[in-house]
Amino acid sequence: MWFEHVTLLDLTVKGLIVGIVASAPMGPVGVLTIQRTLNKGRWYGLVTGLGAAISDILYAILTGVGMSFVIEFIEQPRTMYILQLVGSILLFAFGLYTFRTKPQLRLTSHNKGTLARNCSTGFLVTVSNPLIIFLFIALFARFTFVVPEHLGQQILGYISIFLGAMLWWYGLTYIVDKLRTSFKMERIGLINRIIGVIVMVVSILGLLSTLLGLTLY
Repeated sequence: MWFEHVTLLDLTVKGLIVGIVASAPMGPVGVLTIQRTLNKGRWYGLVTGLGAAISDILYAILTGVGMSFVIEFIEQPRTMYILQLVGSILLFAFGLYTFRTKPQLRLTSHNKGTLARNCSTGFLVTVSNPLIIFLFIALFARFTFVVPEHLGQQILGYISIFLGAMLWWYGLTYIVDKLRTSFKMERIGLINRIIGVIVMVVSILGLLSTLLGLTLY
């Protein structure tokens, strides 16, 4: 079976990509993270992202568990071919949606609160949108990210997704904090457009690679 030959490097790289792509769009939690970084400090923004990453990994695990029940069906070349095509199309739609989305600014309290409280609200904002599971299905299909049955490899795969998400939040809060005096909230829309274009380009390349029988990742 093909997934028995998945290398640890494959799992790690693909997991990082899935985690970054799932976290990057500037939805409600992204805006909240930026606002808290500007108003309260970087640590408050980072723990908000941590809460979002915890929610993401829960949805990623649900997706992986669901796909594991049909692994014998998924491993068929014809099925994987169709899944990759569908995954590319869904990923393109997600990129287009991200490109066209205009983030809504949220009111933030002047009271900093505890780091734990900021983390929990980041988690709740993200977990309240179960539609993200469809994004994980598209990402898992497009990047052929199906964790093998070996427990150690499963753990590595999911840790990689979590680290990918945290890598995004770490980088975002770092940049926003460094540009604190000149950063304008209107730039969030520009971030979304850039992310949307990148996701659409990747999905098109993935679609072409599938149709031509090539392997890009």
